[in-house]
Amino acid sequence: MYVYFIFTQLLQTQPANCLLPIANCLVKNYLCPMQQLNFPAYKFRFKNSENKVAIFDEIRKKFIILTPEEWVRQNVVQYLLQEKKYPKSYINVEKLIKLNGLVKRYDIVVFQPDGKLFLLVECKSTDIKISQDTFDQIARYNMAMEAEYLMVTNGLNHYFCQMDYAEEKYNFLRELPDFTI
Repeated sequence: MYVYFIFTQLLQTQPANCLLPIANCLVKNYLCPMQQLNFPAYKFRFKNSENKVAIFDEIRKKFIILTPEEWVRQNVVQYLLQEKKYPKSYINVEKLIKLNGLVKRYDIVVFQPDGKLFLLVECKSTDIKISQDTFDQIARYNMAMEAEYLMVTNGLNHYFCQMDYAEEKYNFLRELPDFTI
């Protein structure tokens, strides 16, 4: 808030065109601290919690400490809700699963109305390159979960697949299907 106060004081005493570099710096470093992703711009609720920025997760209905991976996860949630029209009640975020005796945590799943798993999403932060290891990770999770579709993203690059269990392979898609009943 101190930075905002100083900026408003400068606005009263300096020509606006002289303050443009300062305004750009404020927006980049203070008002929008996370990297722009390859998603439409969504509105989020933020708060400061113990000197850390937290973002509101409308699926978990609580504020979560904002990390680069959480930023990607929250953008994916909004993409699923707003662009793909998936109902909020069908989406789960960060739940535990048991895989070969180990406890793991998936990022996002979307269920079908009959309770079957429709979509499994693996989110990485923007500094993580999507690699074969990333696909192997979601494939291991999906062996136990059996989703119809998979999505892997680091917020910049998105990969969509439809599973073909009969042929034991997955087919890449240009886009996920919209929600339909």
